[in-house]
Amino acid sequence: MNTELFAIESKITLLEKNAAIALEMLESCVACPRLCGVDRTRNGLGICGMPAQIKVAAANLHYGEEPPISGSRGSGTIFLSGCNLSCVFCQNYPISQYRAGEFVTFDELADIMLALQNRGAHNINFVTPTHYTPQLMASLLIAYKKGLKIPLVYNSSGYDKVETLRLLEGVIDIYMPDMRYDSNENAARFSGVPDYVETNRAAVREMHKQVGVLQMENDIAVRGLLIRHLVLPDNVAGSKGIFNFVADQISADTYMAVMSQYFPAYRACDIPLLKRRLTKLEYETALDWFNESGLHNGFIQPYEDEG
Repeated sequence: MNTELFAIESKITLLEKNAAIALEMLESCVACPRLCGVDRTRNGLGICGMPAQIKVAAANLHYGEEPPISGSRGSGTIFLSGCNLSCVFCQNYPISQYRAGEFVTFDELADIMLALQNRGAHNINFVTPTHYTPQLMASLLIAYKKGLKIPLVYNSSGYDKVETLRLLEGVIDIYMPDMRYDSNENAARFSGVPDYVETNRAAVREMHKQVGVLQMENDIAVRGLLIRHLVLPDNVAGSKGIFNFVADQISADTYMAVMSQYFPAYRACDIPLLKRRLTKLEYETALDWFNESGLHNGFIQPYEDEG
């Protein structure tokens, strides 16, 4: 048995064991740190606003991710509807907050993955998967049995439950979480979660434990952790503290994408601290903090003036 086939067989074995366990979480939903306790199998809705059935907003080859994720052929990106956060500045708010999309079955989602693979995608990239983790495991079991073989990217807000992540160990190849805040006060104010910092840091530790530092073959990511951080106006995100945590507590070799793309979307225009774009000085200061922390593997967005 070759290495690739053995890896797929191992994933199938893990999913056969863990998918059913994960799906039971939906009956009194504890899939994410919100612990809503609603029965999503009977159309109960928690904070994410989603029942047990998966809702997909879009699925296509995406070329705008970090270079090792998009590569030359694109990332097979599947945007999932709903979110367990309520970020006032969400740039994808029609999907996350208004929950645009179409419901699909496990088999249909598996076929979407295979179609993206057949189009040449470097990976399957689940965007906002946290509240759908059990259902994704069931769909992945079908997809692997039908021939899925490219790496999986778990692209989340970083507000993930460690116990749920452990059910994914050996299945997810690349974790791509956000680290949004170094302050629970700001997390509660702007994203509706009062325990973001400790929950996020525990999740990132677990992700790193599972997959380690980002590994690439021919400049394309095949395994590992890639953290994203969006710099916010007036240092609302607490960028320095996040960089220092990653360098000191995860690994100075960790790959991070430091993003300058903030603009006042959704409800941010009504919030004084967030109703403007990031300044060049604010972004350059954040980059200085990144370098001072000891981190050295960064994907840096070019700063573009509003005009």
